[in-house]
Amino acid sequence: MKFLSMLLTLLFVFGCEQEILVQTDPVITGEAGSANFTKFVSIGNSLTAGYQAGALFDYGQMNSYPAIMAQQFAYVSVNDPFDQPMTGSSNGCYNPTGGCTLGRLVLFDPDGSGPLSVRPAPAGTTGMPAPYNTDVTDHGKALDPYTGNKDNLNNFGVPGIILAQALTPATGGPPPPAPNQAYNPYFARFAKNPSTDGVTGSTIISDALATNPTFVSFWLGNNDVLGYAVGGASNPSILTGVATFTAQYSAAIDAILAHPNNVKMVVGNIPNVTTIPYFRLVPHNPVPLDEPTAALLNGGFAGYNAALDGLKNPAFGGAFGSAAELDARKITFTAGAGNKVVIQDESVLNLSGGFDALLGAGAITPAQRAALAPYEQVRQSRPTDLLVLPASSFIGTIVGGNPQLINGLTVPLADQWVLIPTEITEITTRINDFNAAIATKVAASDNRIALADIFTKFTELATSPTGGIVVDGFFARPLFAPPNGIFSEDGVHPNAKGSAYIAKIFIQAINAKFGSTVPEPNVANFYGTGLPVSPPL
Repeated sequence: MKFLSMLLTLLFVFGCEQEILVQTDPVITGEAGSANFTKFVSIGNSLTAGYQAGALFDYGQMNSYPAIMAQQFAYVSVNDPFDQPMTGSSNGCYNPTGGCTLGRLVLFDPDGSGPLSVRPAPAGTTGMPAPYNTDVTDHGKALDPYTGNKDNLNNFGVPGIILAQALTPATGGPPPPAPNQAYNPYFARFAKNPSTDGVTGSTIISDALATNPTFVSFWLGNNDVLGYAVGGASNPSILTGVATFTAQYSAAIDAILAHPNNVKMVVGNIPNVTTIPYFRLVPHNPVPLDEPTAALLNGGFAGYNAALDGLKNPAFGGAFGSAAELDARKITFTAGAGNKVVIQDESVLNLSGGFDALLGAGAITPAQRAALAPYEQVRQSRPTDLLVLPASSFIGTIVGGNPQLINGLTVPLADQWVLIPTEITEITTRINDFNAAIATKVAASDNRIALADIFTKFTELATSPTGGIVVDGFFARPLFAPPNGIFSEDGVHPNAKGSAYIAKIFIQAINAKFGSTVPEPNVANFYGTGLPVSPPL
């Protein structure tokens, strides 16, 4: 039996070439207001570090939003240079656990004008042209120890950390094989005093405060919910509780405000992570089928659909759902595009008991009952479901070389591949609770903290009826497709244009709170995601 191979093509809008819309600005001046930007220090996670396209590398670091903010602060204050723990890597490390054999994601067209689709692919993939054909020699630099002056650092953004990791020495060590779940190699590489026991040594907060800052940006908490979301809400143990988050956030802010410089701060709240491209690029109905394949699939699910009809028997008294509910769980396919995938859904009634009842009544055979086992809690996807970006290359793959076992079709997608409505509600509720805790802490800061409302700004971007918003004459879209997308190729982190937009939001909040007139960066003056590359001729 031969099934149609799946190829999910992302749609890109290309111009003839990628351009920066350079605008001529007047002489730029401004005032610091009641803030002191002389020593600006930024604390955060991958967003702060300049991580983009699935890796940490020099270009992303140079275009981190704190680096862009520091450039703008220089117009109103005599500042120290903004030092970052540069990796020295051109493409960074995409797969740290796999030995850093690959680098950042790049839009790659593997056969030029051929039938294969443009997709994000890691630098170092066979056929990548320069400068994306680097190897482990370059990629491994992303995790090499930082050899610069750690006392002069300004950027304390560490990819992958949750809020708790900013507060514990264990984030800096000991490294594996020690059983230290808090360890993060991106912090260990520049920690001033890496911990050897997980108890003593540097923390991200202590190292940042040791630089004697006069102004701090703080943006943590995203990963306390994002990690849970990108895994399809399949691992509840990694979703931080509200009480825990509130206590940890308060501890971090209190430590900064207690610094003898009487520092002022800007903090960012948490955007609705379910609106980022990672959850929005794969439609709920991505499967194209020809007529023979659709017919084969429908034949394969005929027994399942008949079993659902059997559960409508009045003898069961509606114990296994109403007729409408059972009909909604039937699985059908049609020739053409737009077929929905089959998914596991833990929120629907488990029909195990119903299928057992059919077996006991002699309506199905033991072999038929065994065949129904994988489909006791499944349905086809709906517009209210969100498929994660990696599902685009997983749907349609074959299990164990058996052409009848097709992921997303005959084999239901597991929880990790999709967010169902109950999970989306759980995630957005948790974000709202976190943001309420942040707002409460800001309100109690004696006017020393400005709040950058990233949540509202990015919601406006994601829900705009025109598909984007105009910023500095540039039409910004919540995509990674050039030329208008402000996200990078990983669908989670911003590209340089997106970083400039974030810096703009932070500076607007600073100006409104502290009476400063720091000039905002011009988003149009930064590069977005690059156009697709192809193998050299």
